[in-house]
Amino acid sequence: MAQLSPLLKQATPVLAERGEGVYLYDEDGRRHLDFTAGIGVTNTGHCHPRVVEAAREQVGRLIHGQYTTVMHRPMLNLTERLGEVLPEGLDSLFYLNSGSEAIEASVRLARQATGRQNLVVFHGSFHGRTMGAAALTTAGLKFRSGIGPMMPGAVVAPFPQAYRYGWSEEEATAFALRELDYVLATVTSPRDTAAFLVEPMLGEGGYIPAPPGFLAGLRERADHHGILLIVDEVQTGFGRTGRFWGHQHHDVTPDVIVMAKGLASGFPLSAIAAPASLMEKGWPGSQGGTYGGNAVACAAALATLDVIRDEGLVANAAAMGARLHAGLREVAADHPGIGDVRGLGLMQASEFVTPEGDPDPERAVRAHRESAERGLLLLTCGAFGNTVRMIPPLVVDETQIDDALVLWAEAVAKASTA
Repeated sequence: MAQLSPLLKQATPVLAERGEGVYLYDEDGRRHLDFTAGIGVTNTGHCHPRVVEAAREQVGRLIHGQYTTVMHRPMLNLTERLGEVLPEGLDSLFYLNSGSEAIEASVRLARQATGRQNLVVFHGSFHGRTMGAAALTTAGLKFRSGIGPMMPGAVVAPFPQAYRYGWSEEEATAFALRELDYVLATVTSPRDTAAFLVEPMLGEGGYIPAPPGFLAGLRERADHHGILLIVDEVQTGFGRTGRFWGHQHHDVTPDVIVMAKGLASGFPLSAIAAPASLMEKGWPGSQGGTYGGNAVACAAALATLDVIRDEGLVANAAAMGARLHAGLREVAADHPGIGDVRGLGLMQASEFVTPEGDPDPERAVRAHRESAERGLLLLTCGAFGNTVRMIPPLVVDETQIDDALVLWAEAVAKASTA
């Protein structure tokens, strides 16, 4: 009898039967507040009627039109629509299936376009689990251990994690940029460096927003040295942070944007966007794939963009994110075991620490488990697993935020007395 791999560990005990909006329903009919959104995927909520209808209609017309063999209208329409929300000048797109694939496509493009080998990533980064992407990932050992040797050319520089260092954001940013200059002087010459690859907010690394000035500092150095700036928007894109793109919290335009997750409301679809003048520097035949730009996924993505625009989900993410953040801070004020509350929009997290200030993964796990038992589904993150994150769909409303905060307060109180 076949079974799932024992290496797959479930974050919650729920056997989902159906989803609707912010809720998942298990096979016993119990309703759960889903503040995981499939790890930031179902931005429009579970089974949004417009997304469902778009996919259903497309399934009856064309399921798979392999895009290096034939063109199809959903992909062409999606390309046009993405042009309306991408930064000016990033006018060329290449479609894939997953975030990891898109990261690797951006690496391939950067190396071919610049003729340089190395990439600088930042400590705490998560860029994927495939071999190349894992070499660029430093969010935790589980993503890269036991599979070496890793892809060469990955160089790690500090990310300004102010809380971890015990500094102000200004001090952490100055330190990280100073250390980046040191890395460029001692580890990877700018003439050997193809790109900086950065998340606007660390995801698996602990939900840590880039402080003001950090991305601008990267942009300045990239321009000075002829290095590309690649921004990984896989988790932060499509309204998640209260702006359409996470980097829009900073006065910076990247050379390449990597996108996935919220793009198609649960259908596998990812992409990289870059100026056509940059994209054409890739070598002929270097881009392709069997399933990239799938017709049904593209139709779902078009409907997703419609819903985000028509229902004002970016503004809702900003407003509900502020409400959620304020509520999480109130809970933390009653529990000194929560050392920090941070996030942008509907990417919020609470970090658990011991009285000595060390990571406290045991209490985080207890709070996570107690939340699930009460019908609130959450995820942990961070190198030590001591951070609990909340990622509700962008359709979440005030009542659902408040309901979640009540359950979270109960869970934290229980976890703190165990």
